[in-house]
Amino acid sequence: MLNNLSAAQITELNGIATSGTWIIAYYYDTDKEETDHFTGYTFSFNTDGTLVATDGATDTNGTWSITDSDDSSDDSSDDSSDDDSDVDFNIAFSSPADFADLTDDWDIVEFTSVRIELIDVSGGNGGTDKLIFEKN
Repeated sequence: MLNNLSAAQITELNGIATSGTWIIAYYYDTDKEETDHFTGYTFSFNTDGTLVATDGATDTNGTWSITDSDDSSDDSSDDSSDDDSDVDFNIAFSSPADFADLTDDWDIVEFTSVRIELIDVSGGNGGTDKLIFEKN
C-alpha cells in the first residue's frame, strides 16, 4: 500500500484519474467478487469532482476526490494507531445499490497511467474490499 503520498504523487494521480474513461476490472466486496455488476459501464472522474458511470444509455452520477488527512494544521499529535495511508481515494454514489457499494474512502494500493488499485478494510467485520479501475 502506498503510505503518505507526496503532494506531487497526489497531483499525478488526480491527473491520471481525470484523463480518459475507466472500467472496473475487478471488484471484491467483503466476501465475494462482484465485478460483473459493472460490466458495460465506463467511469469518468471529472476535474470538478463529479463521477459519472455510463453504460451508453443510463448515467449514474456520483462524486470523487483524493484527500490527505495529514494536511490539517493541527497535526502535532498523530495518535492514529492504524497503518492506513493518510491519503484516501473517495468515491460516493447514493444509488443504485451496486454503485452505492462503491461508496467509501479507499486506500490507494498502487497506480499507473492505466490502472488504479484500491482497498478498504472494514472496521466492523474485518473484511477487505478491493477495487481496480483500468483505463478503457
